[in-house]
Amino acid sequence: MAGSENARAIELRRLNTVEEFREAVRLQQEIWGFDDIELLPVRLFVVAHKVGGQTIGCYDGREMVGFLLAIPGLKSGEEPYLHSHMMGVKDSYRDKGLGRRMKLAQREEALERGIRLVEWTFDPLELKNAHFNIERLGAVVKRYVLNQYGTTTSHLHGGLPTDRCVAEWRLDSPRVNGLLAGSPEQRGEILERISVPADIAEIRASDPARAREIQARAAQGFVKAFEHGLTVTGFERSAETGTYTFGIWDSK
Repeated sequence: MAGSENARAIELRRLNTVEEFREAVRLQQEIWGFDDIELLPVRLFVVAHKVGGQTIGCYDGREMVGFLLAIPGLKSGEEPYLHSHMMGVKDSYRDKGLGRRMKLAQREEALERGIRLVEWTFDPLELKNAHFNIERLGAVVKRYVLNQYGTTTSHLHGGLPTDRCVAEWRLDSPRVNGLLAGSPEQRGEILERISVPADIAEIRASDPARAREIQARAAQGFVKAFEHGLTVTGFERSAETGTYTFGIWDSK
């Protein structure tokens, strides 16, 4: 089946074997372009599979075209959760709903095991991801981490510090249940906004110094908003900008 065909014909299944994990590592390198030293190794996939994490693959026939890796997490005094560390799809299969299918499969499997929280990090300058995480899945953001992974060799990171938002996905919250059911959420007052130029990907490629200025300015805004107890609960898109909107959110 060609990559342009309906993504629903693509099979999602749990990865179980060392050879399948090797396929995921090869695909990881293709998508992100990391040097070998920065790749998540086969052994991490094996460990995740053995200790209660998630290893999910998307297959077009025999070819793996996407994967998801999550590992168990535990914070002092809090409930167990899953840290969804990496999800990627081949370029020719993007924008076909595979990311959403993998996240919904992740949610279903987690809830079956009594796990109600999944977290992951994402680049605040990746506006399509931000919209997907917040508006399509119902994740919220309450934490911002400066340069979490250091400067990497991936072309996708453009040589910038790896600042990250932490997405918090409460799997059976009214917010998530409503969004996944197609019901619009009743949101409270917007108390803060942080906007990023819609063409930030082009700016990152052509003018890294300007991209760094945009990133640093956004980071200051995120950190200040979170210090005041605000939460990212929405994301608005226009031709000019992608805008994070902040308000008060009760996870219960």
